[in-house]
Amino acid sequence: MSETSTGDAVVAAAGAAASGHWRRAGIAGAAIGVIAAGAAAGVAIERLTVGRGMRKKARLALDASGPYGALRGTPARAIADDGTQLYYETDDLDPDAAGQRRRRIFGRRSPAPVTVVFSHGYCLNQDSWHFQRAALRGLVRTVHWDQRSHGRSARGTAQSGPDRTPVSIDQLGRDLKAVIDAAAPEGPLVLVGHSMGGMTVMALADQFPELIRDRVVGAAFIGTSSGRLGEVNYGLPVAGVNAVRRVLPGVLRALGSQAELVERARGATADLFAGLIKKYSFSSRDVDPAVARFAERMIESTPIDVVAEFYPAFDEHDKAGALPAFADVPVLVLAGDRDLVTPSGHSEAIADLLPGAELVIVPDGGHLVMLEHPEAVTDRLADLLARVGAVPETADASGAGNG
Repeated sequence: MSETSTGDAVVAAAGAAASGHWRRAGIAGAAIGVIAAGAAAGVAIERLTVGRGMRKKARLALDASGPYGALRGTPARAIADDGTQLYYETDDLDPDAAGQRRRRIFGRRSPAPVTVVFSHGYCLNQDSWHFQRAALRGLVRTVHWDQRSHGRSARGTAQSGPDRTPVSIDQLGRDLKAVIDAAAPEGPLVLVGHSMGGMTVMALADQFPELIRDRVVGAAFIGTSSGRLGEVNYGLPVAGVNAVRRVLPGVLRALGSQAELVERARGATADLFAGLIKKYSFSSRDVDPAVARFAERMIESTPIDVVAEFYPAFDEHDKAGALPAFADVPVLVLAGDRDLVTPSGHSEAIADLLPGAELVIVPDGGHLVMLEHPEAVTDRLADLLARVGAVPETADASGAGNG
């Protein structure tokens, strides 16, 4: 696709969505859905060489056999400041099995009572932390939650009805505060965020600096950014990026207004959608097909109107000024070296503002680095938790690749 045709295609998508041509609207919906998750363009060529029936059977087989996303904890709900119900799950320490395991492995006192709160990214849900959750179960208390309008959380109340207001990263920070108040009202905290989840953590710090000062003992920012997301080119030529940005607001408005139509059409564009997700979520050529399908399921489950109402918040995101709140605690900043969504330079910028942070750039890593290279991410998280006393330094997190 040429630089000029990129912009023309997006303009055509907006017109298709507005006119009600379902197939073109579906293609636009798939494309914009992937853009929202970090994929601005590209098609996996191998998808074009395999029969549609075979691809459908393969997806069904992976959905039936894949173990990913099956981990569940104790469910509960927190109430956001606008009344939105936020779903979260808690994985507590097992005083019997886990305690005996600690005595055998560590040979010393139990870890400090730290709660690790995981915040997921845009168009994902709490299951995106599958490998890390599997590895840390029983070793430390964890909370996994679904951002508003994602996963099992309710649609944002403030984004519904005639008086709806746009989603903001600040709102997500307040949502995280509501989850912490409900799930971990006391005790030390470690905050872990991927992509939009990392921005959520920054927004929490910006609005509730006293919480960071009094209770947060560590933080991890995975594949995220403190701002200037409008400069990301998603691997596109400059002219193509400019064309997309020029028409994208109109496309999103058109698709959001035709949500039911676009959702019905997504099935017809499943191959394009899957190819885009794979290209912009992962860098490794040999990524497990079941993991790729797992990511595809999470992203495709996000309704197009949710995609549309969240997207504008990223251009407005600027939380570099909030990062010094973490200057006095151990911080992990990690990114894949081939992340096209929040490029590793954005992680380097975060680390520059936190000189004491550990900066890790994972080779051959894409945006969903925690799924693509789970051992690397989990090992670094385990190191961070050991540094803050959440687990002893000899903690065994060898389950990183299982689950």
